[in-house]
Amino acid sequence: MIGELPRIWQTRLFYSEKIPSSCLKSVNYLYFGEISLIGFHFQHSRINKNEADREARMIPTVIEQSGRGERAFDIFSRLLRERIVFLGQAIDADVANLIVAQLLFLDAEDPEKDIYLYINSPGGSVTAGMGILDTMNQIRPDVCTICVGFAASMGAFLLSAGAKGKRMSLPHSRIMIHQPLGGAQGQATDIEIQAKEILYHKERLNQLLAEHTGQPLERIQEDTERDFYMSAEDAMNYGLVDQVINRRPSATQPVAVN
Repeated sequence: MIGELPRIWQTRLFYSEKIPSSCLKSVNYLYFGEISLIGFHFQHSRINKNEADREARMIPTVIEQSGRGERAFDIFSRLLRERIVFLGQAIDADVANLIVAQLLFLDAEDPEKDIYLYINSPGGSVTAGMGILDTMNQIRPDVCTICVGFAASMGAFLLSAGAKGKRMSLPHSRIMIHQPLGGAQGQATDIEIQAKEILYHKERLNQLLAEHTGQPLERIQEDTERDFYMSAEDAMNYGLVDQVINRRPSATQPVAVN
């Protein structure tokens, strides 16, 4: 074991992928209450400096020329100028803070123009995701959500929370919904408290999914009991998205496959 981790890690609740049985042998690398299985792999929350440096080098740089000279942007900063926000990883507090900051910036810059939130995420922290949701609802511009590749768990939840009529998916994307996943340890009373918290989030997420999709609450409860995968077309019929698109949506009318 790597030693006891801070107690705050015991209470974080994740809405994300479940643990593949083949990975259980690696659980001793993590504090069980803090395990977040994102997609089909997991790792310790601490990031190796070499890995962080390598990831930083992999981010493309865009050079813009003007009468005042050249200016370099990382690709995501350049996309932000086009009002595009990219959620392309597991959702935790740090990622949520970055997404929230970008949404608030674009709201202050122009409250009338739509914001495009591209989602390719396997899920993550419930509370962090709720922070993004509340910000999407609080700001003045419509937030158009677009699924690219895979939107699961909290990623699928945020996909469904976009502005009505402006929730989209690319044709070959996959979407998955399920119930929250959490862990607890300690005295019986501590475990009971955590169980109540997980059940609270399960009920609240189901209610919001029912509102976003128009599905009866009973069906949402049944479908999220286990992993429920959908194609882009299935997600449109389910009410998670409004359109399946094959070209980037314009500010006026998205071009739909169907």
